[in-house]
Amino acid sequence: MKNQTTVNEFILLGFSYGLQGQTVLFLVFLVTYMVTITENAIIIFVVKSNHHLHKPMYYFLGNLSFLEMWYISVTLPRFLFGFWSQSKSISFSSCMTQIYFFISLCCTECVLLAVMAYDRFLAVCHPLRYAAIMTHKLCFQLSFLSWAGGFSISLVKVSFISRLTFCGPQVINHFFCDISPVLNLSCTDISLAETVDFALALVILLVPLLIIVFSYGCIMSTVLCMPSAQGRRKAISTCTSHFSVLIIFFSATLFIYARPRRIHPFNLNKIVSIFYAVFTPALNPLIYCLRNKEVKQVLRKTISASCSAHHQVTSLPKDRAVEGQQWWEIHHSSNRIKEDHCDCCSFAG
Repeated sequence: MKNQTTVNEFILLGFSYGLQGQTVLFLVFLVTYMVTITENAIIIFVVKSNHHLHKPMYYFLGNLSFLEMWYISVTLPRFLFGFWSQSKSISFSSCMTQIYFFISLCCTECVLLAVMAYDRFLAVCHPLRYAAIMTHKLCFQLSFLSWAGGFSISLVKVSFISRLTFCGPQVINHFFCDISPVLNLSCTDISLAETVDFALALVILLVPLLIIVFSYGCIMSTVLCMPSAQGRRKAISTCTSHFSVLIIFFSATLFIYARPRRIHPFNLNKIVSIFYAVFTPALNPLIYCLRNKEVKQVLRKTISASCSAHHQVTSLPKDRAVEGQQWWEIHHSSNRIKEDHCDCCSFAG
């Protein structure tokens, strides 16, 4: 596959709000990035270390947290570096690489969210057969399908985009390399690349969305047929966190990707992109922790256990010092008794 590009690098326009505005944006995005990495790392650690969470639902949640860490790391570190860098340029190969990994992770998340919806469908609608169907082998196969499918579709997309010719202007009206702004810079016919990209976007969005709609339709039908209000509340509570993540992710993603690509690069696209590329990975762990009682309980136990362990470690030197002082006093008093005994013997002699 021969690369016919005449442009070797692009310039990421980013956001231009003056020095004070740049400083505020830098701090907001830096804190968001650190919080996102920390939150998702905590979820992975808690799920892996606690045997009560060794269930299919939390296995997929661990996959989602791992994905979110890479999802935000594909775009944000370079964006933060560009705030204070003199050069805002990015090479053609780096731009294509960023598009590939960003779209790969986005497609993987679409499939993974559909897999999580299928897991909830089995748990609510077929609770007696759930353990027999959702085995460790099937969980691994579904997660592998999510990752392999997402990265394969992205490879096809980027292969068509990389064959386009770019001959200027070089300015991308975005804070990272995304498909729509890059296609707008091509000076050759993009109809084939645009059609392939649009078709694959519909496939990777609509097929998981159909699975999600079917799964939640069956869940709602089953919940409405439950005789007890407590059973209905319990069934709904297991799905609310996942459903909230679905609404946030698909509303922004469908707005950006499920439409023809050659559009005028409005700043609205950048704002929406910030929401799903930066803030959504930070919101997802909070939603799962705040809306899931089991995760909250495990987190409380983990925090209390770590606090008690820290208290024991900090108090240990003090306890040892007290024990050492008591031993010295006992030893010293015994020596004095021996000396007095010797003095009495010598006096008696």
